[in-house]
Amino acid sequence: MTEPLPAIVLIGHGMVGQRYLEALAERGATATHRVTVLCEEPRPAYDRVHLTSYFSGSSPEELSLTPAGFMAEHGIELHLGDPAESVDREARTVTSRSGRVIPYDVLVLATGSYPFVPPVPGKDAPGCFVYRTIEDLLAIEEYAKTRTTGAVVGGGLLGLEAAGALQGLGLTTRIVEFAPRLMPVQVDEGGGAALLRTIEDMGLTVHTGVGTQAVLTGEDGSVTGMSLSDGTAVDADLVVFSAGVRPRDQLARDCGLAVGERGGISVDARCRTSDPHVYAIGECAQAVDGRVYGLVAPGYEMAETAAEDLLGREREFTGADLSTKLKLLGVDVASFGDAHGTAEGSLDVVWSDSRSGTYKKLVISSDGVLLGGVLVGDADAYGLLRPLTGSVPPVAPEQLVLPAGLGPATRLGPSALPDTAVICSCHNVTKKAITACSTLPEVKKCTKAGTGCGGCLKVIGQLLPAAADPGLCGCFPYTRSELYEIVRTRRLASYRELLDGHGRPQARGGEGCEVCKPAVGSIIASLAPAVGASGYVLDGEQAALQDTNDHFLANLQRNGSYSVVPRIPGGEITPEKLIVIGEVARDFGLYTKITGGQRIDLFGASVDQLPRIWARLVDAGFESGHAYGKALRTVKSCVGQTWCRYGVQDSVRMAIDLELRYRGLRAPHKLKSAVSGCTRECAEAQSKDFGVIATAGGWNLYVGGNGGAVPRHADLLAQDLSDAELVRLIDRFLMFYIRTADRLERTSAWLERLEGGLDHLRDVVVHDSLGLCAELESLMAEHVAHYRDEWAETLRDPERLRRFVSFVNAPGAPDPTVRFVPERDQVKPDLAVLTIGGPVR
Repeated sequence: MTEPLPAIVLIGHGMVGQRYLEALAERGATATHRVTVLCEEPRPAYDRVHLTSYFSGSSPEELSLTPAGFMAEHGIELHLGDPAESVDREARTVTSRSGRVIPYDVLVLATGSYPFVPPVPGKDAPGCFVYRTIEDLLAIEEYAKTRTTGAVVGGGLLGLEAAGALQGLGLTTRIVEFAPRLMPVQVDEGGGAALLRTIEDMGLTVHTGVGTQAVLTGEDGSVTGMSLSDGTAVDADLVVFSAGVRPRDQLARDCGLAVGERGGISVDARCRTSDPHVYAIGECAQAVDGRVYGLVAPGYEMAETAAEDLLGREREFTGADLSTKLKLLGVDVASFGDAHGTAEGSLDVVWSDSRSGTYKKLVISSDGVLLGGVLVGDADAYGLLRPLTGSVPPVAPEQLVLPAGLGPATRLGPSALPDTAVICSCHNVTKKAITACSTLPEVKKCTKAGTGCGGCLKVIGQLLPAAADPGLCGCFPYTRSELYEIVRTRRLASYRELLDGHGRPQARGGEGCEVCKPAVGSIIASLAPAVGASGYVLDGEQAALQDTNDHFLANLQRNGSYSVVPRIPGGEITPEKLIVIGEVARDFGLYTKITGGQRIDLFGASVDQLPRIWARLVDAGFESGHAYGKALRTVKSCVGQTWCRYGVQDSVRMAIDLELRYRGLRAPHKLKSAVSGCTRECAEAQSKDFGVIATAGGWNLYVGGNGGAVPRHADLLAQDLSDAELVRLIDRFLMFYIRTADRLERTSAWLERLEGGLDHLRDVVVHDSLGLCAELESLMAEHVAHYRDEWAETLRDPERLRRFVSFVNAPGAPDPTVRFVPERDQVKPDLAVLTIGGPVR
């Protein structure tokens, strides 16, 4: 008779539980053991680290961590919605809620943690929630539909994410944190201050240093507000508790396993409990160093350790690195090593810019060793700094915190890291293991690096060898800049000519791909006058090359509607034009928003409404703002010397002149600019692709700035320029960028990649070292002379207007799926709400 396979029972199927199953499968243990999983939730393991992405459109299926067919392939028996109720260690059985009794040879507890809810009066009232599971999010989303104000108790990682979710649901939101600063575990006082400023600028109200005394309720028993420890009361008709977590160790307590004094199932270095047949991993376990780890990376290490020990292999878990990098409310926050500088004799190196919300602190020992750090607002260097912890950095520490463009250029990259440096802390993967691979998919498959939080992906990309084939895509063996030169020198006005004459042999005669078609379309558009092509992007073949937004000369929004963004040069507008925008928004029921680029965006237009809306705007003298294209967006300005007592030049006039000169200029990526009338820099010119600051002697020109996901201060290219000198240099700079940049490469990344950097750029566009300046100026002059407003051109041609329909076979029918609901006297998209049973409205 065949001997039954040894039985492994896993209680809990979260992120750590799934990692344990994968570790068993990778080691062949699922073929030699019978594995049963009891899961409390109604769905398999999902990515709890990115839980909040549900509110930005990710579905529970997209958050799932369980590959399709994984359980069946490895013979794993998974029971959803049926948690373990008791463990009989003497009989070695587990009884589930449904009454199922499962014998085990090895039991693994991965029960995770539960949210801590302060024991305050009213905590169980209708309208109080925790923020832990997808079901919690579904309940919050449903309840928020009829509420207007929300409060989050707790200003830690999940608390800030919960606050962002409530604000995204349309609630006026406040955060209450008992500690004196936000994220007190991860960041220090300076980092907390920078984070506070940024979050308050987002419209959130923050209370620090106070606790919640009671949840207030109305006559129907539901939440109406909270009373705080400082004696104040605040309004809130929805409360989320996110005040930390506690280990779920009750099952272990009930069956007599040893637990820590402050909770957590006690385990040894091999993750074994006081019963040698029982393991505990993840947030439910108290490690051998006496700590309960609430991060996913230590949980993964424990899962690996338990799997190895099961097979009799040597591996220990004695503690973990608590370094972390997150994006909270759109703000990058990271901490690593001795972030709070607790080591004796440690010194701080700090860069703080309250205007941009950036704070960087490195903790250095007296002999120069990097001990740790805190990064808020710009955590781009985290992937390099964390592996350097414990060593003397190869450059001065101040160079590691100063933004690009300030101080001496620093060429510190992943090559400076030792082979033993851990690049992916989620899966404990070293530089040596990554460099043994050739491609990112290979790295993910062989090492799992990059499949956790994703914070290491940028460094992984820098460590991998450059592709042997530098071609733009599978259709062309040339880079974007090489294709630009081919189009320019051979005066090719069509994609078909370029593909059939210069594409890879197997691509000729084909249709091209979604990488090269918009890239070539942009090249032809930027060179249209010089190569004899139509400057209208929807003419003939050009229409098929454009990105989604360009197809209808409007930005596609989340619910399938489109936005309308008229150009407002320099941010200057007459009362009459303001009235026209208001009337158009009112008559077409559009949502209106004043943007950071000094424009007014109108949201919620259907495809068929776009021509009618633009007809009224064009009649009033407006032009396309090109918010939909990879082109110049805006040139911001302050009021300059005309109105401001500090202004030294007319910044508004200059901004208008520049915006009208470069409007419609197609480029590898979007372009933004600004003009400040004095060095007080109210227009924030140093965060733009090209920025201008007035001086008593003329204008200073800055280039290569970026205020997006990876902020970068622009570099000073030239100073004290006359009007004519300024325009001439910008002409050269923009055309040289368009000529040499990669596809979808911002000027900031292009300048940092450019061999020789700023000095080389200055040689080319200021000193004409390559003899290109006359040609660059000529190309810009051609663009300026041939500019035509795309929407005005569209409205003049009935054939061009035929494309603006929701359904080709029913031109007059609107799209019934594009719906809106009222909010704050305007409208917002009526999006499908995901429930356990499926999407409903």
